[in-house]
Amino acid sequence: MASPDAPALRLTGVRCTFVSRDEAAQRYTAVDQVTLAVGAGEFVSVVGPTGCGKSTLLNVAAGLLSPSAGTVEVFGAPLAGLNARAGYMFQAESLMPWRSALGNVMAGLEFRGVPEAQAREQAEAWLRRVGLGGFGDRYPHQLSGGMRKRTSLAQVLVLDPDIILMDEPFSALDIQTRQLMENEVLDLWQQKRKAVLFITHDLDEAIAMSDRVVVMSAGPASRPIGEFTVDLERPRDVAEVRTTPRFIDLHKAIWSVLRDEVLKGYRQQLQPQEA
Repeated sequence: MASPDAPALRLTGVRCTFVSRDEAAQRYTAVDQVTLAVGAGEFVSVVGPTGCGKSTLLNVAAGLLSPSAGTVEVFGAPLAGLNARAGYMFQAESLMPWRSALGNVMAGLEFRGVPEAQAREQAEAWLRRVGLGGFGDRYPHQLSGGMRKRTSLAQVLVLDPDIILMDEPFSALDIQTRQLMENEVLDLWQQKRKAVLFITHDLDEAIAMSDRVVVMSAGPASRPIGEFTVDLERPRDVAEVRTTPRFIDLHKAIWSVLRDEVLKGYRQQLQPQEA
């Protein structure tokens, strides 16, 4: 049974091991002994080198992947199957090209059995909240990259999830659009205060947006090796906060832990090419 005092999301001793399908049947452990909690209303970012299993953790939190060992709890209740209290914003485009922006935002509500008129009303309201009130009839190919990301954000938030999982959602955007989207997410989060688990390669982004930053080691068998509280005042502007002395101090402290792992991960990527 869910507990109101428990964290929104808790991973305890999580390990994910995969077995290749070739004749050798090699085993690869992506993450190991990962213990991580996200409180209700807390914004937590996970950073680490490429290939350290950040997205794997997000899939475990979403219930898309069962861990090889360890436990996952949602508000104190063991997670079995898909995490019905979470919304997932993917890194890759997730919009259906044959549906308009409005149709894409309505889709999740329709799948839940919400009557069409009610689904349309809620979807239109969320498109207005993300600045796309006049673009509901446009199809994904008619929208800019930033507008597609806004539509994807509305698609997640219209379902009113208690937990929001975000996998590098802005990595493909130019820096100006990216900062606009980061501020929009923070504004919406400030209003609703949902639990957020945010995956990013960008340390600046992680610090600017989060309450806590968790650093993962290089793979294989990645694990948390550092956790930092971001004690910057809210509300924040992601561009302005980067110039403050406290931001710079936090960046130095986190990078001192992350730097060696990034170099280790980079060397691992080069090994197959050198062999």
